[in-house]
Amino acid sequence: MDQALLEVRDVRQGFARPSGGQRIVIENVNMQLSEHEIVGLLGRSGCGKSTLLRIVAGLARPSAGQVVYLGKPIDGPAEGIAMVFQTFALFPWLSVLENVEAGLEAQGVPEREMRQRALAAIDLIGLDGYESAYPRELSGGMRQRVGFARALVVNPAILLMDEPFSALDVLTAETLRTDLMELWTEGRLPIRCVLMVTHNIEEAVLMCDRILLLADSPGRIANEFVIDIKRPRNRLDPRFTELVDSIYAGMTARVAKPAAGAAAKTLPQIAHRLSHVSANRLAGLMEALASEAYHGKADLPEIAGSLQLEVDDLWPIAEGLQILAFAELAEGDISLTDAGRNFVDSDLEGRKRLFADHLRRHVPLAAHIRRVLDERPGHRAPRVRFETELEDQLSEQDATETLQTVVSWARYGELFSYDDQAEVFSLDNPT
Repeated sequence: MDQALLEVRDVRQGFARPSGGQRIVIENVNMQLSEHEIVGLLGRSGCGKSTLLRIVAGLARPSAGQVVYLGKPIDGPAEGIAMVFQTFALFPWLSVLENVEAGLEAQGVPEREMRQRALAAIDLIGLDGYESAYPRELSGGMRQRVGFARALVVNPAILLMDEPFSALDVLTAETLRTDLMELWTEGRLPIRCVLMVTHNIEEAVLMCDRILLLADSPGRIANEFVIDIKRPRNRLDPRFTELVDSIYAGMTARVAKPAAGAAAKTLPQIAHRLSHVSANRLAGLMEALASEAYHGKADLPEIAGSLQLEVDDLWPIAEGLQILAFAELAEGDISLTDAGRNFVDSDLEGRKRLFADHLRRHVPLAAHIRRVLDERPGHRAPRVRFETELEDQLSEQDATETLQTVVSWARYGELFSYDDQAEVFSLDNPT
């Protein structure tokens, strides 16, 4: 690789907790971007990928450390760094041409030059003929092309992309991805390197020269994969498959269930973040694993493909089964435990009893809520009682999602009840 264009040095980001102190989102992150490379950031939802991207863009200031661009620390939005967002972020009252010109206008570029550069970017990205159209008239793929044209028109040295294809259907995403890679390979894009956040492992292997795998709690770079395949890349290439499997294995290692002692040293047990996954999805994955196609054990890329699941859809389900001790994750594989097999073989009532037992034994927050309800004379407790405890350690969003998950699982297992209107937990059959 050539000389670094940008360096991230010991970056740490934390946010104040209501109870005092900080909730650390990312910590000790070091990385660099060099000429002529595309670097991908991969990791489970909530690991700090987008936070890191915003810090690199100068849209957020880190709590510690610094980002150095062309030898100078970034202390705000930097000229020469542009971003493409997941949600298009177009001005609905402006035409395609006016949306693309907006960034140049903010820079004070003369009108004649602004028009020429905007039309060139629109033509480059494949939107010639749509200059006068408004966002409401365009498909999702075409709106995202406008987003790319708006980023490219300022001739950035570094292009940042925050899951730019995730809001598109599969075929549209593939077309846009292919077009961009052709422009990159042919040297027609006015950029020197790309940093992209993605949740799609195959997409990362298709596009990137390097992939940085982020672990969470707090976010940090856990592994780096160099993609040593010539472009254009073929998904059927054995080396491609090998790399995808290696990254799945790396991500599996990141979500491995911590030992009880290790967990106790980091967060109070009840404050472990849970992704919201319905009990039906957990049961569905167990049934798929128990089928004749897998006999209780599956390669994660294979079962993700057969179930048409993206990695951000698969991880929460697989991790939920691991937390509940219905499955184990290791080396890119998922295997049913004896309890998982018993669940699949049971009738509905048997499944509910087994689920409730595992929920109480393996999810400390669920056990805590049930214990409080058992001890109170009226067997009732307000939601805020537990939400406050969670928010002392988790962000408001993570606390809400964790509590929502436990409520959903408890309803399935009939461990306790929750009245959403009154925001009160209770027991139907106290013991």
